[in-house]
Amino acid sequence: MTGKLRLPPLNALRVFHAVARHKSFRHAADELLVTPQAVGQQIKLLEDILQVTLFERKGRSIEPTESAILLSHYVKAGFDEFAEGVRRVTKTTYRDRINLNASPYFATHYLLPRLSSFREILPGADLRLTTMVDLPDFARDDIDMTVQWGYGGWSDYETILLVPDPKIICCTRQIGEQIRSAQDLTRFTLLDTVKSKRLWPDILRHLGVQQADSDRSIGFDDAATMRRAALQGIGVGLVSVIDAEEDLRSGALVAPLGRDALVDMPPEEIPGFYLIVPKGHLRVKAVAALHRWLIQQDWGSDLKIAPLPDLTRRPD
Repeated sequence: MTGKLRLPPLNALRVFHAVARHKSFRHAADELLVTPQAVGQQIKLLEDILQVTLFERKGRSIEPTESAILLSHYVKAGFDEFAEGVRRVTKTTYRDRINLNASPYFATHYLLPRLSSFREILPGADLRLTTMVDLPDFARDDIDMTVQWGYGGWSDYETILLVPDPKIICCTRQIGEQIRSAQDLTRFTLLDTVKSKRLWPDILRHLGVQQADSDRSIGFDDAATMRRAALQGIGVGLVSVIDAEEDLRSGALVAPLGRDALVDMPPEEIPGFYLIVPKGHLRVKAVAALHRWLIQQDWGSDLKIAPLPDLTRRPD
């Protein structure tokens, strides 16, 4: 049975953190108000405990080893977490900072146009927005909450669906002219995002399409790249309603099976943007305020678009 990992003394890690930043025992000693000899002793202690060499001595200079470079990332993250925790508890130099992460699509299409109204609710908040496609590591990445695309299922967190993300099957007019039934979709490359492995299979099953083992598909990192591939005629894409409206109106794309071909998809098979937050984070007043604001917004109003002209088929 594996024993519990014994961490090195915090003081040794603090000294290592200073040496790794300055790449100098003397400069680290000046920062810590100790002698260079005391710094060297703490580094030697840490190396003995870890059984690795952290710094190579080259005359009067030192060079971090690969082990030291790797360790420094985690030690820095740890001390940053300590500092943030102290700031939040003592309110020292802390102005209600909120670190919000969102998927790039949600951030650009939904969130940014509305952020000014949140400023009116909490004008003193120091809101920091980052974008990631994948679920962040809340502790490592210093994130308070995130909005992620998917189907739910993040059971370890407080999760709320903000807005569904229904799709419209779209392609260039040249490809669309060759699609007369849903089964014809399998003749073309199906474009998708790598995060939505179930999206096309769910749609094809819903449309009653017989799938072959040799079905062709290309996965992209994000929806924007997938949309560009559809516009370039690489294959048939699944485009979000907001983008599809723009492309169908301009004639850049058509909906070969009709704009409403997927409107009767079961709700559990429609992906969406979910607000995800560790339960403990809601104890911070500023974070809780942003959480309330996000769930109170009528995000679905952005999907209520005007009727489209009949651009789903080639003109007579």
